[in-house]
Amino acid sequence: MSPLLGLQCHLCKSVFPPEAVYACGKCLGPLEPIYDYARVTLTRDTIERRPKNIWRYRELLPITGEPRTGFHTGFTPLVRATRLAERLGVRELYLKDDSVNHPTLSYKDRVVSVAATRAAELGFKVLACASTGNLANSVAAHAARLGMECCVFIPDNLEAGKRMGSAIFGPQILAIDGNYDDVNRLCSQVADRYGWGFVNINLRAYYAEGAKTMGFEIVEQLGWRYPQHIVLPVAGGTLLPRVVRGLRELERVGLVDGALPRIHAAQAAGCAPVVTALANGEDYPEPVRPNTIAKSIAIGNPADGYQVIQTVRQTGGSGISVPDDEIVHAIHLLAETEGIFTEPAGGTTLAGAMALIAQGAIPCDESVVVCITGNGYKTTEVVAGQVAEPVHLSRGFKDFESWQQTRAASHVPA
Repeated sequence: MSPLLGLQCHLCKSVFPPEAVYACGKCLGPLEPIYDYARVTLTRDTIERRPKNIWRYRELLPITGEPRTGFHTGFTPLVRATRLAERLGVRELYLKDDSVNHPTLSYKDRVVSVAATRAAELGFKVLACASTGNLANSVAAHAARLGMECCVFIPDNLEAGKRMGSAIFGPQILAIDGNYDDVNRLCSQVADRYGWGFVNINLRAYYAEGAKTMGFEIVEQLGWRYPQHIVLPVAGGTLLPRVVRGLRELERVGLVDGALPRIHAAQAAGCAPVVTALANGEDYPEPVRPNTIAKSIAIGNPADGYQVIQTVRQTGGSGISVPDDEIVHAIHLLAETEGIFTEPAGGTTLAGAMALIAQGAIPCDESVVVCITGNGYKTTEVVAGQVAEPVHLSRGFKDFESWQQTRAASHVPA
């Protein structure tokens, strides 16, 4: 039998059946799956012998039958970033690189694999979402694999690369005149009226659990140990608290022990409601209107902001916001030192980590994992005009020799 028991309100602890329920019927609090951990008999050896995808941890994920999609999703590289660490003056730096996640190059493939499987189990015929781009890409791809009808709702100013990243899979795309929060409100009404399976609305409790797999993998890839710090981006708030939920579950089922890492939340300065609430000692973020190049994390009214704030405080972490110019600088630095091209969300996380290191919130002699959640090839416009143009030469060797001599004379490295 599946260890999944039902859904529980994070606030009032009311319990509900494991169905498509958006929020607690008593206090409107967020819901999360609950499990019978006595049925979870995972061992390190069992996990390590399974395929390298998110389902290697399936007993700790909210499905009742066999996985339906995501068979190549997850187990993304944990890169030991030695050159970047040297530049930042830290001893032990890792990059959890979901910019190469299968199939749509962002961490969203983790959460959608779980939500789509659960949607199929619950009998939904239409898979849908409200998205700033990466989620729409992933929902469209996984719906195509499952043969489900798909409709994605996006703000009408979305980057061209992300629009194409959804359109290629053949969904219905609805571009809404407004920001993500406007889109999300509309989708909540559609979900109630038409009974579609919105992965981040009425299926959100299952969708969010997929984010735990990033934490599971970090611990496994470090040799079954916790790092001392993890820096994560914050948008709607799905990822950060579920990574920590996953870390706690690993300890609960006997797979790891030790002190939890300090968890740090990174946001763009142009959309930083969670970081502002942390700085002001508040429990709930005050909604803001986004104004940043980091569109994939530009959510002014984060659904799980309260949980993010709780989690950061409980782990002794911190919040940091960074301006757009520092985000772009971090994108360039990551590419130049480690050969990884990230979108602005990853630039935000790295820029935030750099600021925390400079402030001493992350000591230079402690281990830190920076989570890179999306791929820069989707958002090339943010660095357009800021990279070197190609040198145009004729096909003749003499033309090359002349260029080489000029370059050597100016001592410009290759």
